[in-house]
Order: sequence, then C-alpha cells, then structure tokens
Amino acid sequence: MNATAPIPPPEPDMTPERLFERAVALRGLLRDQQEQADERGTYSAEVHAVFVKAGFYRVTQPRLFGGYAFDLGTNYRLIVEIARGHPSAGWCLSLGGSHAYVVGSHWSERAQRELFGRDGHFIAPHRPATMGTLKPVDGGYRLNGQWNYCSGIPYATHLLCGATIEGTTTASQVVIPRSAFEVLDDWGGDRTLGMRASGSNSARVTDAFVPEHMAVQLDWLGAKPDGMEDGTPGTRLHGNPMYLGRMMGPYHCSLVAVVVGTARAALDEFEMLMLKNRSLADPSLLWVEHPDYLRPFGLALSMTDAAETILHGVADRYMDYCRRWQRDRTPISIEDNLRLWALAQQAGRLARQAVEMLFQNSLSAPTRKGSRLERYFRDVAMYNSHVSALQNNQATYVARAHFGRPTGFRGL
Repeated sequence: MNATAPIPPPEPDMTPERLFERAVALRGLLRDQQEQADERGTYSAEVHAVFVKAGFYRVTQPRLFGGYAFDLGTNYRLIVEIARGHPSAGWCLSLGGSHAYVVGSHWSERAQRELFGRDGHFIAPHRPATMGTLKPVDGGYRLNGQWNYCSGIPYATHLLCGATIEGTTTASQVVIPRSAFEVLDDWGGDRTLGMRASGSNSARVTDAFVPEHMAVQLDWLGAKPDGMEDGTPGTRLHGNPMYLGRMMGPYHCSLVAVVVGTARAALDEFEMLMLKNRSLADPSLLWVEHPDYLRPFGLALSMTDAAETILHGVADRYMDYCRRWQRDRTPISIEDNLRLWALAQQAGRLARQAVEMLFQNSLSAPTRKGSRLERYFRDVAMYNSHVSALQNNQATYVARAHFGRPTGFRGL
C-alpha cells in the first residue's frame, strides 16, 4: 500500500445504527461473562475479537486512517449499550477506544500515519498525569516512568501518557507503541471496590525512545484562544471541525456514558425483581403492583432518562462549538470547556443516584457477592470517587472562569 494512500475502513458503508444493533446483540454475552471478566481484570479475548470485528474501536477515528469518523455522541451511545451489558467492560472499551480522536486532532500527519499504521487498528488509553520524565536526546527523548489507572490497556496497541521534560516544567503528552511499555499485574479481582474489568492496570516504561514528532503540548482548555485561528493538525488534515480536539467535556462524557449504561443495567435487574418478588408489606402483591417499589423504579427511570439526555446534549453542544469555529473562527473558551465538563458531571450524578436508589430499594438479597445489582452499586461508587467527577471542585473553576478570574486549574 502507498504510504500516503488512505486506509479504507473495514466496512465503508457502516452506519451508527448498525453499531448500536451490534452492541445490543452482545448484551447477553457480556452479562454472562461479568464475573470472569471482573476476576481477570478485563473482558475476554473472545469479546475483544468481537469488538474489533464490529468496528467499536474505530468510531471516532479519522476516516483517512481506517476509521468511521462518527461524531462523539455516536460513540457515547455505543458505550451506553456496552456498559448496559457490563459496566466495567464499557469503561475499558470507552477509555481504550476513544483516543484515536485525540491523536487525530493534535498529532501531526506524519505521526498519525505512523500510529494508525497500515491497517488502522489503534487502541490506546490516555494517562495525562505527568508521571514520567523525558530526557532530550538526538531526534527526540528518552522516556521513563510509571503510570497507574491506564484504563483500556490490556488490548492496547499504544499508550498516551504525560511526562515532564527534564530540567524544565514543560509537560508533554507522548504516544508510544506496545513494545515500549510493560503492563503490570495490578488490576482485577478484589484489588478494587468496583470497575474490576476496566483494564485499569499500571504501565511501566524504561528508557524508551520517543521521536520528537510523537510528543505534543496539548492546550486542554483553550488557554490560548488566539492559537485556535489556524485550528489543529487534525482540522487541517481531515477538514472536520470535530478534530479541533477540545477535550475536557468529551473526556468526562467518556466516563458518564458508562455510568448511564450502568443505570440502564440496574433498571433491567430491578425490573426482573419487580416481576417475581412479593411485597413484605402486602404479600398478596408483587413488587410491580406495590407503590413502595413502583416509586423508586419510576424515579430511577426518569433520572436515567435525564442523565442520558444531558450526555447527548453535551456532545451536541461540543459539536455546535466546533462548527461555530469552522464557520467564523470563534474560539472555544476556557469557560465553554469547563461548563461542558460540569454539565457532564450532572449527568453522572443523576445516573449514579439512580443506581444507588435501586440498590437501596432491592432489600438485602442483591447485596451478596456476585449479584449484578451489587456489582453495579460498586461500579458507580468507583465513578463517584474519580477526580474528574468532583463537582464541588469543578463548580469553583466554572465560576472563576465566568467572572474572568484565573481558574486555578493547572495554573490557568
């Protein structure tokens, strides 16, 4: 194949609807394998092979490099459906499969051609924390470090990670191939409260060479709006405003889509309980006939519907901002970015609370280990403790940005 020729996607006529149908069809398999996947720390090789064949890793990948270049909302809807089968499998897929969009936005054409390779197969978690160091050498850097919580890494072809250039305070994000890092056996089983199949292992890098064109300094929040006039390498290469690559709202939506899917899964479980269990207050009535159980189900259902509506509203608003930039070069501001993030947090809160309400009202039987409701309760607890989900912190950043004050976020 010519090195400059486009990589055709596996199914050129792919549609979002076909992706969703495939995800729904997998729900039974994912549920059947929940316990084994949690113990293993990730979904099975069988499931991974199905994900690859179905095109789930290529949803937002540039079409030039074998992807489908669907909008972010399409990817979130896909992740909701996968998480409805197994929440932490959804987390693993979401955070392993969503970063082709980041590479497609911010890395050079040369880097993208090398990273997506000859067939376009690309899976990469992104651990942006600067847990490593870059030593300048001829042609690039030597990278050393260890990064925890690399969700999606078990089947990764690459790793995106943050590091500081030695002797400076400059933080860069780099991409390295699978041969350059070691995946540590520190995830799965009882090592964590929940999200046990999320593939959030640590990665260790020892003296790996990083070519200069594989290291970039990301403008996470639009701190340099004047620098957006010419767009990004991705907007210039792909002609698609989605690849403007502002990431704080979209990044949090990658988590929230999993929590919304978990709420749908919890509703499925509670509905089955309602159709077979009898009320303690009146044993002549099934739960489905008694207000003590109808009420929490109805509340949880409406909260989940609201959460999913917000999730897709964030995706739509992000795309509106990108199209606005394409139309008249209006930058996406720090406040825009922070408010998208905070709005996504509201969706995560509603979906988490829906799961907690259903768990609380399911009485004691689902608290036993191996119960799906017990698993879902633990999984949303993991989301609730994620640094990206801390609403009080985020509210302060949003208010400071609104009033034109320094946000205090990463020195901005």
